Amino acid sequence: MVREAGTRRRTSEEVYRRIRALIVENRIAPGQRINIDALARQLGVSQTPVREAVRQLEGDKLIVKVAGTGYCTTSLLDLDGLRDLFEFRLLVDVWAARSIAVNRLTNPAPAMKKEIARFESLVDGTSDIRRELVMHDTRFHGLVLGALGNDVVREAYEQTHSHLHTIRLYAADTDGTVTLREHRRIWEAVDACDPERAAAVMREHLTAAYARFARAFEEPLAELREPDPYRMF
Repeated sequence: MVREAGTRRRTSEEVYRRIRALIVENRIAPGQRINIDALARQLGVSQTPVREAVRQLEGDKLIVKVAGTGYCTTSLLDLDGLRDLFEFRLLVDVWAARSIAVNRLTNPAPAMKKEIARFESLVDGTSDIRRELVMHDTRFHGLVLGALGNDVVREAYEQTHSHLHTIRLYAADTDGTVTLREHRRIWEAVDACDPERAAAVMREHLTAAYARFARAFEEPLAELREPDPYRMF
């Protein structure tokens, strides 16, 4: 019984990752109806792990249930949605970068350096750099947010699923080198225990990333409005 349950969990997780990749890479188009039976046949599994994966992806906001239709993939972010997302990240990530760069013994600089080195080793040697970039960006910013030790902030951030949604828009950094360079500057500031520098380079990184992703739209770029947490109350 235990072995069967473990096998089922692994199967569901693998199916979830495979369907998520199909959506993120736009091989299942935005707004397309999800045919559970067809997906199960395509992936060579039963419908059960596909249904479980679809429920997970609904939680990721990559799939939505539509009355009378079933499940469909969500639409791409529009420019307003992208702006809203990055304004949220300016509020959270900049504050987090400033907060963690205060103590050499407790800040996450060693883990950040290790993650940068891991991704750097892949930049020239993988044909699937886009997927690796999503994973790297998720882990890198996760280290910054996780070092706060604030579960409310971490969970709120994770619920935006920002990396999954932005990568669907446009291959903004095709070989990962721009993101790598910007992440290295953030790590250097955190490692140097320079809070103001860490906040400044995080702000520059997010502003530049927003501009890169906004190229997906044939619209004038709306500037980000950075919230001031000290004036919110």
